[in-house]
Amino acid sequence: MVEVRGRPRPSLETSGHNPIAAGIVAAIVGFSSAFVVVLAGLTAVGATPEQAASGLLVLCVTAGTGMLWMAIRHRTPISLAWSTPGAALLATTSGVTGGWPAAVGSFVVAGALIIVTAAVPKLGDLVASIPPALAKAMLAGVLLPLCLAPVVELVDDPEVVAPTVLTWLVLLRLARRWAVPGALAAALITVLVTADVDASALAPSLTWTTPHWTLSAVVGIALPLYVVTMASQNVPGVAVMAGFGYKVPWRETLAVTGIGTVVGAPAGGHAINLAAITAALNAGPDAGPDKSRRWIAAVSGAITYLVLAVTSAALATLVAAAPGGVMQAAAGLALLGTLGSALADSLADVSEREAAAATLVVAASGVTIGGVGAAFWALVVGLVLRWFLKVGRATAP
Repeated sequence: MVEVRGRPRPSLETSGHNPIAAGIVAAIVGFSSAFVVVLAGLTAVGATPEQAASGLLVLCVTAGTGMLWMAIRHRTPISLAWSTPGAALLATTSGVTGGWPAAVGSFVVAGALIIVTAAVPKLGDLVASIPPALAKAMLAGVLLPLCLAPVVELVDDPEVVAPTVLTWLVLLRLARRWAVPGALAAALITVLVTADVDASALAPSLTWTTPHWTLSAVVGIALPLYVVTMASQNVPGVAVMAGFGYKVPWRETLAVTGIGTVVGAPAGGHAINLAAITAALNAGPDAGPDKSRRWIAAVSGAITYLVLAVTSAALATLVAAAPGGVMQAAAGLALLGTLGSALADSLADVSEREAAAATLVVAASGVTIGGVGAAFWALVVGLVLRWFLKVGRATAP
């Protein structure tokens, strides 16, 4: 308690914090900060606006349902979300052999790999054996082209993009948590003011796509999607929870998210996983001083995601109608913090720096070789270069 003129007043750490409100805020922040990235990623691999909207809807439903189940079952503030790094990976994919059905097939494979990881711990160990610097460098390379959009679009179309960038800048100084949601709100307002939106396309709906499998899609999308989801979402999610004193039921969580990914894939969902950033909001002091009641935050967050699912078609319609590069700029701003973190982690270890830099450059290049995208080749190049340099150092006199 803090004494003010002889009268007690609740400290800032405890005043006004309760689990229900924390869960609602976490869900709104998580959703609004990344939905445009999800839509961009699904569209990049061949989804129509209707199919992308369906994917956004099913991601909200599967993540919300899984989170509700885990929170109530374990009385733990376990937070689930869609894979934002995975969506960014899709957004940099320049085309898929077999089109959208092949992309959906790769989502199924990624989910199946997560299920297998739950059943076969050694597979998880194999993913964990990928040097963290290279995994983060691959993610940074994937994000870099997307994060250039605010600069490029601001120069090309300043009248349309400037309100979004300025809103982000002001809120970053005054209320950092709301900077990205505020920028996205400014972008959507710009769309409403300048674009002609078809009201008939605003109703939510699910669109079924029968999965199709091609080798290039499995290697170029499914494997990188699995790796980036495990390394950049699931593993950090466990670490965040442990930092607040909670133990995540690892294998059950992987099973739930893997099944959710497989079930949601035909409707367009690419992957769900443990959350990291929103996990900190639900499991930390924002959810109240009583740790035994913070699981309620995950419940209210899950319900909020189910409610937000209804907005999927409307948001997809607005994004599709957006003028210029306003939504691309908003997506780049949304990913800027993740890029900074990935760069810092990938280049921190001097002994891994050359391999990490090579991984980053290849991932950012966007090249496609043999129908397989840059993210896969980036990891291959990084691992080979790392091995070569380690061997050279080991045999040097």
